[in-house]
Amino acid sequence: QSHADRAEHWIVVQGEAAALVDGHVHHLEHNQSLMVPAGTVHQVSNEGTGPLVLIEVHTGTRLDEGDVRRF
Repeated sequence: QSHADRAEHWIVVQGEAAALVDGHVHHLEHNQSLMVPAGTVHQVSNEGTGPLVLIEVHTGTRLDEGDVRRF
C-alpha cells in the first residue's frame, strides 16, 4: 500500500520484522525503527517465530483510511 498525504514511523517493540519499502527490504528487531515517507509503496511482515509487536505513528496532512492506496 501507499499513502499520498501521510508518512509512517514503525518501531519494533517485540519480534523481528521484514519491511519492504519501495522495493528495498529492511530487517528490524527490538528497538529498531524505520521511517516510511509519504508516497512510498510499503509492507511489513513478521519474519520471526514469535509475535511481532510494533508501534506505527502517522504524520502528515491526512491521517484517515481514505488516504490508503492498495496494490
